Amino acid sequence: MEIDHKAFLDSLGGAEGVKRLDDEARADALESHMMSELNSAIAAKKSGEAQPPKKYPTVAEVEAQIETRPYRAGVGFLMVPRTGGNVKRLAPMPANPTLADFFKLRFADTANHVLQSANLAKKNGMSEEIVLACLLHDVVQEIMRTDHGWWGAQLFEPYVSEKVTFAIRYHQALRYYADPSVGYEYPDLYRELFGADYVPPPYIEATYQMVRKHKWYMEPRMVAVNDLYAFDPNVVVTIEPFLDIIGRHFKQPKEGLGNDGSPVAHMWRTISRPDQPL
Repeated sequence: MEIDHKAFLDSLGGAEGVKRLDDEARADALESHMMSELNSAIAAKKSGEAQPPKKYPTVAEVEAQIETRPYRAGVGFLMVPRTGGNVKRLAPMPANPTLADFFKLRFADTANHVLQSANLAKKNGMSEEIVLACLLHDVVQEIMRTDHGWWGAQLFEPYVSEKVTFAIRYHQALRYYADPSVGYEYPDLYRELFGADYVPPPYIEATYQMVRKHKWYMEPRMVAVNDLYAFDPNVVVTIEPFLDIIGRHFKQPKEGLGNDGSPVAHMWRTISRPDQPL
């Protein structure tokens, strides 16, 4: 039986509600939700009631929502929390922050997702570079969601291999295109986010065509395959199992991220100090 993850999260008070539950309570809540869904499905089947197909918004309906929000959808989660409400005071960063420090102190919204993605890639026998790309592919959404593949590649380019950068940059475009050869289908989540009749813009189509012919096509494709399009409240992955991979494939500057004078140091400082007004 498929689970409507959004409905399940909403029933628990959203992601914040889930965080307040221990593992046992989460498991109980999921089991209860699944039983309720199963009972409803059985009752509908017995009554001969047809199950209505899931309705996704149109592009026009998605666009109509723009002026209903006090912020733009492309802003990062560190700046405007996904759960709404006021932001919380952030813990100070160490003087010479490492990538692991950012995961623990600044990537609160995206960490669970990318850790689950990297964990899945590891279980699926992906190379260490693909596992690292999965671990890093979405964390830039803490500051910018629009074109996050390109933003993410830029954020990490001085510190990882060209292949990892390629995988991060182009996973964004490949997500819109199915590839039956590796079992990748267009996510239902995108029908909700962009509209059922959404067509990617020309630059995404051109990027896809270019990457499809590239010798490294499978790198970003495997990031998309091992991506997760629903939050699983019963899986908790920490950064510790990936520290060895980070040590082998991430060039940590001794001065600390944001202090090394690289072309992207300002991006790391922005993540470190998001409450700075200027």
